[in-house]
Amino acid sequence: MITLEKVRQRAEGDAKTYGYYLNPDPDFLKDLLEGLKQNEERYGYPSCPCRLASGKFDFDRDIICPCDYRDPDVAEHGTCYCALYVRKDLFEGKTPVLPVSERRPLEKQARAYGMTIETSTSEKEKSSETTVVSAKAPSEIKLKLWYCKQCGYVVFREDPPYICPICKAKREMFAEITICTGTSG
Repeated sequence: MITLEKVRQRAEGDAKTYGYYLNPDPDFLKDLLEGLKQNEERYGYPSCPCRLASGKFDFDRDIICPCDYRDPDVAEHGTCYCALYVRKDLFEGKTPVLPVSERRPLEKQARAYGMTIETSTSEKEKSSETTVVSAKAPSEIKLKLWYCKQCGYVVFREDPPYICPICKAKREMFAEITICTGTSG
């Protein structure tokens, strides 16, 4: 059984490893930790407490806490999307915690929920032109091996992470590993 204390210890350990802090508001923090606990009990993995998970591991890889978007969010805004992880200045109350815009691509959100998302993109008339972002079927998802050219970290997923969890290299430092299965002769 997963305990709230175990979830807290895991989050605190991760925060400490990367120089972050957990949200200083005890009630808000407790709600976030309970959300992580519930998601882990429900899905078998601690999906982000501030996003809806699909329950399908391959669709939710990018939002397993700490999510792929945490590090760029903290770097840019001082906090991650759900404000579980914060920078020191926010933890100490020197900077207010402000809302963070969603970084998760619409295509991933749509696929996770089995939906099509439509957004207006017209300059002439705000509602005349529509861009449709459709969800890929599970059979269309191609998982690939990616490695970080800086530290050698290897991951098997659709896209490389935004930031390497080991050395903090940016996404551009990842390269796909191609496996050749031809015969020699």
